Amino acid sequence: MDTAQLAVTGGGVALIGFILWFFFGPRAATAARQTEGGVQEVEVVVQGGYTPDRIEVTQGRPVRLVFHRTESNPCTEQVVFGDFGIAKSLPEGERVAVEFTPDRAGTFVFHCSMNMVRGALVVRPA
Repeated sequence: MDTAQLAVTGGGVALIGFILWFFFGPRAATAARQTEGGVQEVEVVVQGGYTPDRIEVTQGRPVRLVFHRTESNPCTEQVVFGDFGIAKSLPEGERVAVEFTPDRAGTFVFHCSMNMVRGALVVRPA
């Protein structure tokens, strides 16, 4: 192999590594803030994905996730929390609250109606 072939191969390997890290690497969780009423609250922006896409809450305490969909992509018209039996419509430009009390610890996936856009709710034991 000559120098150009080595450079192209090395660049390709580096690009593959970056893509794997970007899409599958570890993500920091956003901790919910406590409101005066003791509710754990996080605002989630829906624009090509969920921001934040990893949310940390405490088991047994009420949770309010306020989704604000700022895009017209039909995929994100609904958010589904299958493990909690919750599905909510997300009209474009509106804020929609999803409220529940997680009764068990673990990591629970939430997603769009097509299961393409995903996030995770990390419930820590009380």
